[in-house]
Amino acid sequence: MNFDPLYAFVFAGLFSPGPNVILLTASGARFGFRRTLPHVLGVAAGVGITSALTGFGVGAVLLSLPALTFALKIIAAAWILWMAWKLFRSTRGPQAEGRDRPFTFIEAVLFQWVNPKIWVIAMAASSGYAIGLTPVQEALRLGTAFSGINLFVCLFWTFAGSLLTALLAEPRLWRAFMSVMALALAASAAMVFL
Repeated sequence: MNFDPLYAFVFAGLFSPGPNVILLTASGARFGFRRTLPHVLGVAAGVGITSALTGFGVGAVLLSLPALTFALKIIAAAWILWMAWKLFRSTRGPQAEGRDRPFTFIEAVLFQWVNPKIWVIAMAASSGYAIGLTPVQEALRLGTAFSGINLFVCLFWTFAGSLLTALLAEPRLWRAFMSVMALALAASAAMVFL
């Protein structure tokens, strides 16, 4: 059985820092591994759905409609900046306030629709690693590859974040870490327009 190079491409694309990695690492540190699991599962499902849609050509359709594409970019950048602001405001300490909580499963799924990194990786994978299957088979291939690999990537970054909580017990270190996470997330909003 031959190794499908799609898997190496997807792993490299999803493991590198981007909005999901930043949010999951910060959530693991803020809320712990267990409370972040719905967020993890939502990301894995949402990434699978988004990548499957590129197998059907949805990405190409979006690129052919410049006004719609620009509107989606504005919405995506605004949402990412809003999440960065919320993350920045969480610099008070690892114990979240009563009204503060991690992403729900549905919120994490929906975020993938405006996550520029996922769209770029999925469109590159669907055009560069297609193997001549029918659109349905190609969509299933992309969706399962992205979802399966991303589940393990998300679990890794969430666990890494949860381990940081003990290291960041001092308020000054906690504020510095969350500020860096918020600034990195805000900077990722620029990816929308690339």
